[in-house]
Amino acid sequence: MTEVTTDAAATRLRRSPLAGRHTALGAKFAPFGGWEMPLEYAGGGVLREHTAVRTDVGVFDVSHLGKVRVTGPGAAEFVNTCLSNDLGRIGPGRAQYTLCCDEATGGVVDDIIAYLHADDHVFLIPNAANSAEVVRRLRAAGPPQVTITDEHEGYAVLAVQGPRSAELLSDLGLPTEHGYMSFTRATLGPVELTVCRTGYTGELGYELVVPAGDAVAVWDALFAAEPAPQACGLAARDTLRTEMGYPLHGQDLSLEITPVQARSGWAVGWDKPAFWGRDVLVAEKAAGPARTLRGLVAVERGIPRPGMPVYAGDTRVGTVTSGTFSPTLKQGIALALIDTAPALPDGAELHVDIRNRRTPAHLTRPPFIHPSVK
Repeated sequence: MTEVTTDAAATRLRRSPLAGRHTALGAKFAPFGGWEMPLEYAGGGVLREHTAVRTDVGVFDVSHLGKVRVTGPGAAEFVNTCLSNDLGRIGPGRAQYTLCCDEATGGVVDDIIAYLHADDHVFLIPNAANSAEVVRRLRAAGPPQVTITDEHEGYAVLAVQGPRSAELLSDLGLPTEHGYMSFTRATLGPVELTVCRTGYTGELGYELVVPAGDAVAVWDALFAAEPAPQACGLAARDTLRTEMGYPLHGQDLSLEITPVQARSGWAVGWDKPAFWGRDVLVAEKAAGPARTLRGLVAVERGIPRPGMPVYAGDTRVGTVTSGTFSPTLKQGIALALIDTAPALPDGAELHVDIRNRRTPAHLTRPPFIHPSVK
């Protein structure tokens, strides 16, 4: 999950405005997308943090995520000609999962949440490592009347996730009744913030977009609650999203992996006349992809990891893209790109080469568990 960073590069890592709070909680830090972010916390660890989100409530600092504001006459229309999903499907106050694809190859530059404020205002949250590239591509294509502003370090993002998330926020006087994939403006004391009904865990949850200078005050208010939430790091975020089959860019989506291959076609507005990569993706969809993203559940002990080969008999048929131990299922699980020929049904037994040992695993269609985000 983490990116390898040299010592020289480590000195240039960005830090969250909440870094001091993480240090006080005994966080173990790791480089991720050009930022130094908490991986897990002392006294917690991945299993405890994961379980808190599935059964109670956890809070993640995901301030490393990008923040890009697109404004001006026709801003929403412009974004809609670039990104894959169709903003025409939603209205102001709604959010949408979408993809920034490469025009020539259809590969995924990044996956993004778009927040539609108005016809002249769209707020985008891309991944940390890809935010600058998304900004570059939008600026290169943007008409003169549309302004693309990189606000990467201007805001913090706190993800409040778990069955008790609504209760926690309600007790602070924040709104929680708005629907899934919608957002609303609110105040917490003197702090103005945006409360989004979004998340990356599969549980009921919210993401708070807060001016960076107010992040500590909001964090402290959340952790002053009784009972307090569990602080959660990016390691638990990874196990949670993998259980849901949510893709991670750089592993399950990339410039080499298209939305058609990743089974993310639901995030493509196929009837739109224009979006980046449209022609090549329409052609791939019509012809059928050579490989698709599928799930694997280990039958025996052993944890699939990214890059491990997958076999049907003696024939290599795919590669693990994401793999972990599922704290909920107590089994190894994985997402893998599997060849479409020959066709393999769900339930088929394959083998993952885990440390030179062929470990059996059953093909399945994610998600691996079925909580409710609503």
